[in-house]
Amino acid sequence: MTSIIRYLTHPQVNVDPAIPVPSWGLSEVGRARTEAVAGTGPLSATTQIVSSRERKAIETAEIIAAKLNVDVELREAMHENDRSATGFLIPDEFEAVAHQFFAQPHTSIRGWERAIDAQLRIVREVEHVLARNRPGDVLFVGHGGVGTLLYCHYSGFAIDRAYDQPAGGGHFFALTKDDRRVQHSWHRLEDL
Repeated sequence: MTSIIRYLTHPQVNVDPAIPVPSWGLSEVGRARTEAVAGTGPLSATTQIVSSRERKAIETAEIIAAKLNVDVELREAMHENDRSATGFLIPDEFEAVAHQFFAQPHTSIRGWERAIDAQLRIVREVEHVLARNRPGDVLFVGHGGVGTLLYCHYSGFAIDRAYDQPAGGGHFFALTKDDRRVQHSWHRLEDL
């Protein structure tokens, strides 16, 4: 049986402009969504859970790990694309800058990490983990922006926001471990 790699984005968070974005935690909705599916069947073969060090990703990973009795490995370079140059942006402004980020992957938009650099970073992290060749399924828990860049890479697509997860977070895609073949695009967390 082929092992499966899943990349899951954290679900809804508590948005607080006074707190740095990497320190935002899950909202009650995000926490409830994760708890509802954490112990479901498709995840039962998961032997590794690897998470970004951002609080919202850690909280998501820890909920699932507790149900599966699996440790969480935190990886520094799995963070979301670096947007610290702008800090918090109101939703409409954020969406406009995010569109530019994906549309111009070789350009730093308003000081943000370039999309091409974020893609190389997240692919390198995933491949580093997979090179250990441990048995079982792997669950990566991270973020929508770099998750989309990762999905584009493994699907053979140019960087494009057309492949972004639906709004709200809490989505995953899957690929086979042996040949890195994408099994499906973004599905809701509840489909696990």
